[in-house]
Amino acid sequence: MKGDSIPQLLDAQLPSITAQLDRLVELGVHDLADLSASDFRALAGDLPTVPGTLLVVAPALVPVSRLAPLLRRDGTPGFVVEDMTDLDAFEPIPEVGIPASALYAITGLERGDEYANWSPNEALPELVRRGRRPLTVGEGVSWLLHRPDMLEPNACFMTIGSRKRRGAGLDARTPAIWISGGTGRDGRERRGAPKVGWCWAGNRHTWLGIASSDPGAR
Repeated sequence: MKGDSIPQLLDAQLPSITAQLDRLVELGVHDLADLSASDFRALAGDLPTVPGTLLVVAPALVPVSRLAPLLRRDGTPGFVVEDMTDLDAFEPIPEVGIPASALYAITGLERGDEYANWSPNEALPELVRRGRRPLTVGEGVSWLLHRPDMLEPNACFMTIGSRKRRGAGLDARTPAIWISGGTGRDGRERRGAPKVGWCWAGNRHTWLGIASSDPGAR
C-alpha cells in the first residue's frame, strides 16, 4: 500500500457556474430534463459561485446514461459500454451523499492519479481517512462535459462513489470513465471516444486514478 498521497487539484480551471449553465444549455441538457432553458438555469438558484465549483446534473433530473453521449473527445461522442445497461441503477454510496436538488455543486476535484494501481476497495478507506469524497459516475460525467481534457491516454479515472445494490450487499462492479481503443464491441468508429464502463471493485489498473472531491455537496 502506498503512503500518503499528494493532492492533485485540477478544479481551479473550471468555467464559472454561469458558463457551465451556458454549456449545458448549448448541449441540450434542459431538453433532456424536459425544461425550458430559463427554467433549467433557475435550478442553479443560490449555488456557490466560488472558483473551482462544479455544477452537477443530478441523475434524478437526467440519468447518467443520457448524459454520457453528450461527452466529446476530439469530436467523437461518448458512450456507455454495451454490458452496462444497468448504469442508472448505480447509486451514491453512504460515504458520498448528494443533495435532493436537481443541480448541485461540489468543489476540490481531483482526478486521483496517485491512486493508479489501487483497487476501489483499497482506495475508499484511504479517501475517507483523508477527508475526501469519492466522485459518483454522474459527477465524473458532469466534470468531463466541461473539462474533456481530464481524460488523457493512460490517465483516466474510476468513480467509486457509485455502486449498485445487490441483495444486502453491493454489486462487484464500480463505474469508470476512460478512452476507447476502438476494439471489440466498441467499434472502430469509437476509437478515442470517452467511454463509461466498469471495473471490478477488487482489481487494480495502472491507468485509472480514483476521482474525488472535497467533502460535502451543496
